[in-house]
Amino acid sequence: MSPGVLLQVDGLVKSYGGLRATDHASLSVQAGEIHALIGPNGAGKTTLIQLISGALAPDAGRIQFDGMDISRMPMYQRVAHGLARSFQITSIFSRLSVLDNIALAVQAHAGHSLNFWRPARRDAGRYALAVDVAQRVGLALQIHQLAGALSHGEQRQLEVGLALATRPKLLLLDEPMAGMGPDESERMLNLLQSLRGETTLLLIEHDMNAVFRLADRISTLVAGRVIACGTPDDIRQHPEVRRAYLGDDEEARA
Repeated sequence: MSPGVLLQVDGLVKSYGGLRATDHASLSVQAGEIHALIGPNGAGKTTLIQLISGALAPDAGRIQFDGMDISRMPMYQRVAHGLARSFQITSIFSRLSVLDNIALAVQAHAGHSLNFWRPARRDAGRYALAVDVAQRVGLALQIHQLAGALSHGEQRQLEVGLALATRPKLLLLDEPMAGMGPDESERMLNLLQSLRGETTLLLIEHDMNAVFRLADRISTLVAGRVIACGTPDDIRQHPEVRRAYLGDDEEARA
């Protein structure tokens, strides 16, 4: 791996029968950056994130993270090494409070079984960390609310908090603003901006205004291949990206 590169993906292939979801996809993510992955529907973005997180095993190719080859490493070991993911569909314990949700994530990262609920409930240290995380993601006033009673945007904030509770070096985010209204999207964008320099982010997002505001670098995936990678200005001006994804509206703004 090159100096400063936290994640290096080389030639990842994943097929489902006759459909090749990723076709020798390659990208690199620098430590400390916010890196966006964009592309049309069906381009293979979520499959690529699943391969990186360990939810799927590649048919071919290599993934290096923080100097280690993690290509065949199970997901839980990747999390232990600092690779965390939040999902396109919110995944929380709706009948538990915000605080208990985060405390469970802290407990899991510490290597304890989630079955040991009562000892965890008595662990003031873990709950203090959970309060800090709740404050970090803007949910300090909702820590005692049931997670299922939160608004959609607040649930997405909580999901980011669950990932942050594992103290990741790299956080994978699959459409963190999906289904949000303008105010909720702005709060999420500000939250992600606030993580700059604290943890490295690799995110899929269809809101191009948010992508161009957030990202230090952008990779564009089309038909399972990364066709371009660069700064937001590079991507705006890239003729193949404009033809394949950004379209005439972006050309008019460029």
